[in-house]
Amino acid sequence: MATNLLSPEELSALAEGVNDGTIPVDTGYNTAARVRKHDLASEDSSLGVNVASVDMINERFVRLFRLGLLEMLRSSPRVTPTRVKIMRFGEYLQDLKAPLSVNVIRMNPLRGYSMIVIDPVVVFSSLDSFFGGFGVGVGQLPAGRLFTPTETRIINMILDVFFRSLKEAWSPLMDIEFELVSSEINPQFAQIADENDLVILTRFESESGPKAHGFVDLVYPYSSLKPVRDLLRSRVQTGDGNEESDNQWREDLESAVDSADLEMRVLLSSFESNLSTIENLQPGDVLYFKKPELARLSINDVPAFDVQIGALGTQTAVQIERAVIPGMQ
Repeated sequence: MATNLLSPEELSALAEGVNDGTIPVDTGYNTAARVRKHDLASEDSSLGVNVASVDMINERFVRLFRLGLLEMLRSSPRVTPTRVKIMRFGEYLQDLKAPLSVNVIRMNPLRGYSMIVIDPVVVFSSLDSFFGGFGVGVGQLPAGRLFTPTETRIINMILDVFFRSLKEAWSPLMDIEFELVSSEINPQFAQIADENDLVILTRFESESGPKAHGFVDLVYPYSSLKPVRDLLRSRVQTGDGNEESDNQWREDLESAVDSADLEMRVLLSSFESNLSTIENLQPGDVLYFKKPELARLSINDVPAFDVQIGALGTQTAVQIERAVIPGMQ
C-alpha cells in the first residue's frame, strides 16, 4: 500500500510557498530548456517537407501540362493548381465518389506509391476535344460504370502528358521516372497509405467549357517526400534552366514596355467651391486662386514630377524640378 512521504499539512504549506514565491522553482539544470509535445504514434507535418517548394514544382508543371494538352487535344483547357494540402489519407478518400480514374504510380527514386486521380469530366471533355468537339463534359455516372477502351486510351494519353510534364517540373531537383502500377475506378481499392497516414495533395482544377469543370489530383504519401526534404528546402528553379532564353525574354519584355503609350497631364492648381457657385457661373466670370510655386505632372493619373511652366519657342513647355515621392504628394 502506497503512503505519502509528506503529510497533508506539509503538502499544503509547500503549495502555498510555491504560489507566493517564497520557495524558488527555477533552480536545477537546463532551466532554460523548452519542451514541445510530440506524439510518437503519428507523423508531424512540421518535420521538414517544404510545401512552398512543392507549390513551385506544381506551378512549373501546370505550364508544361497545358502545352502538352494543347498538342494532344488541339485545344487548351484552363488548368489551375490549388494550394498544396497536407491531410490524412482517410480524410482525402471521404470526398471521392466512384467512378473515377484512379491510377497508382511509382515515382522512382521516391519510395512508396503515389496516386493520380482523374475526374470523369476531364476524361469525357478530353475525348470530345480529341474527336473535334467543344470539350463537353459528362453528368453523374453510375457508381460501377467502367471506362470503355476508347476512354481508357484517352486516360493513358493524359497520363503520358502528365508524366512528361511532371518529370520536367522535378528536373531542377532530381530525375524522376514514372511507372503505372494499376488503375481502378474506386479510390477505396487504391491503398497507397493507411487511413491515418499523412499525404500531400495537389488538386489541378480543369475547365474546358461552361459545363466541363473537373479536376486532376496528385497525391504523394508524406513519407515519400521526407527523404528529399533537404532538396525541397533548397531553392527550386522556376524557369526552364536556359539563361540565354531568360535574358532574351527579359529584353523583349523591356522593349515592349518602353514603347507603351502613356498619358501625361499638367495640373497648375486646384481649389474647392460649392455646387451653388458652380451652377451660377456665367461666361466672363473670373475665378481667383493662388498660383502655386510648381505645377504637378501626372502620368496615367499617377503624380510623378513637380514642374515649372514656361515656353520654348512657340510651344508651351514644362521643366522638371523634382520627382514626387510616393505617399508624400
